Amino acid sequence: MSNVEAEPSAVRCGAPLDDTRPAEVPRVDVLSPREVPLGGPRAMPVRRTLPQRARSLIGAWCFADHYGPDDVSLTGGMDVAPHPHTGLQTVSWLFSGEIEHRDSLGSHAFVRPGELNLMTGGHGIAHSEVSTPRTTVLHGVQLWVALPEEHRNAERDFQHYAPEPVRIDGAEIRVFLGSLAGDTSPVPTFSPLLGAEITLAPHAEITLAVDAGFEHGLLVDSGDVRLADTRLSPAELGYVHPGTEALTLVNESDSPARTVLLGGPPFDEEIVMWWNFVGRSHEDIVQARQAWEASSDRFGAVEGYPGDRLPAPSLPNAVIRPRRNPPRH
Repeated sequence: MSNVEAEPSAVRCGAPLDDTRPAEVPRVDVLSPREVPLGGPRAMPVRRTLPQRARSLIGAWCFADHYGPDDVSLTGGMDVAPHPHTGLQTVSWLFSGEIEHRDSLGSHAFVRPGELNLMTGGHGIAHSEVSTPRTTVLHGVQLWVALPEEHRNAERDFQHYAPEPVRIDGAEIRVFLGSLAGDTSPVPTFSPLLGAEITLAPHAEITLAVDAGFEHGLLVDSGDVRLADTRLSPAELGYVHPGTEALTLVNESDSPARTVLLGGPPFDEEIVMWWNFVGRSHEDIVQARQAWEASSDRFGAVEGYPGDRLPAPSLPNAVIRPRRNPPRH
């Protein structure tokens, strides 16, 4: 998915630390999304929770868009023309609908509910994403993972995986990256990651053992979910600092609640992220933009998309500064 903002805005949202919270209950910061028009015939809106001023990354997860449920007859659906990526992996995960993916590696695949599409755009890749005519309601998340320095120029790659659901205590869990609830995804990553869809039955409660070295983010798609002692509403993301060995989720709704759990060890490298590029300096971004505008072999060509590719927006009139998370306390 392309970030259509040339100069992304940011807002600070979060829950204050409750000094009366028992030591064994993890602190949860609440990150609220902002709405961003994705583009297409009628500018399908998405809700962006990462990055924002309060938090740039959760582990190596550096970008999170949450969209739908959108009636494509009203919104026009998704139609993102060929566009470039560097220094990252894209993770596509749907709840409903279908998206056709084409990339400059030659991949031609479909994103369907409960199936992972992971694309590596290290040194450079291009792709397009279009909701198919079979789609009536489009609903899902698009996530980016920043590649660590030693792998940020990795070769192009594309992986597809359909995890089998794990059912525990009124929860259905699909682990698409990393390990959780006794299940492990076979999809390799360049840094330790966790990515899982967790659907809770009405009023279900589940406690999951997690890696204490990870920080975690729980994105709520539907329902009212309590994470530790913090209530999260749909579209909010609850952030849990490292040091937690178990997470308790409670569905406080009379209907099923769907969430996406993300995790990874703190990503301590500074990154520069602008448009669809992740680098380490302003010059990295300038070079990537120049290569895309010059139709360089760095990104290759996407075959089969019926239209022109996306032009790069103008660079800001300032040096793009690295971003990292606030210092840990």
